Amino acid sequence: MTIRPIQQIIRPQPTVEGAGVNLIRSIGTRQLTNLDPFLLLDHFESSSPADYRAGFPFHPHRGIETVTILRTGQVRHGDSLGHKGTLSGGDIQWMTSGSGILHEEMPVVRPEGIAGLQLWLNLPAREKMTRPRYRDLRADKLEEHATDDGAKIRVIAGEADGGRSKGPVEGLSVAPKFIDVQLPAGAVFREEIPAGHTAFAYLDRGRVEFGMADALQAVDGPALVVFGDGDFIRARGNSKDGRFLLAAARPLNEPIARYGPFVMNTRQEIEQTLDELRTGKFIREEASDA
Repeated sequence: MTIRPIQQIIRPQPTVEGAGVNLIRSIGTRQLTNLDPFLLLDHFESSSPADYRAGFPFHPHRGIETVTILRTGQVRHGDSLGHKGTLSGGDIQWMTSGSGILHEEMPVVRPEGIAGLQLWLNLPAREKMTRPRYRDLRADKLEEHATDDGAKIRVIAGEADGGRSKGPVEGLSVAPKFIDVQLPAGAVFREEIPAGHTAFAYLDRGRVEFGMADALQAVDGPALVVFGDGDFIRARGNSKDGRFLLAAARPLNEPIARYGPFVMNTRQEIEQTLDELRTGKFIREEASDA
């Protein structure tokens, strides 16, 4: 059993998205275009309404899944299938865009501001044109589990802590493991990851040490920590309490053709998507379930 080494530490880059939302991005940049099967990772956090109030008005997606983890604040959302709702701090939205969906995410201006993460997960070729769907995961339905070594975890997908905690999202082709981890000073987190799976930790707060007990490397957030191959991840809380998202999944090893919010396998499929968007055929009634 080997501990996965740190392969790369990436500092997020400032960018502006939507109608004028300031955020930082660590996957989906020139430095790291993708981390198969992960396509994008954005971190938004501000107490200034000017940074986020413009939000993300109606826009399309095809061929991916988007996972939004809201730390603080509120976001109203709606889509072309008639779904409407509000995400609050601690809530998670897992959206499968499949064959195509139009949706909007509009932050609510509140005294505490807003903070959260959005991750794009690629779909395999055989599932890119499936029926769009949502998984709305409310904070009160995501049990916080304390490990024997002092870590506090919320499991979103897969299993953790030797199978003692299980997330509500399952049955996906890339077998994702998503764990929200809080590490007080001195606490230790250890989690098995299948060999060959891509794995990273996105540290959005505090300081965490990763690696062997005798060769720990301290990382200050915000930072993306990309791991090499091995059997498990090991982390220890430093003097500053740390919080990170551990994400792992089976790589697809498929070609990627990408144009903004559309991710397919060939350029021809992208051109077809753009043509359907122009001619009003983007939303497909005949989309099938996986």
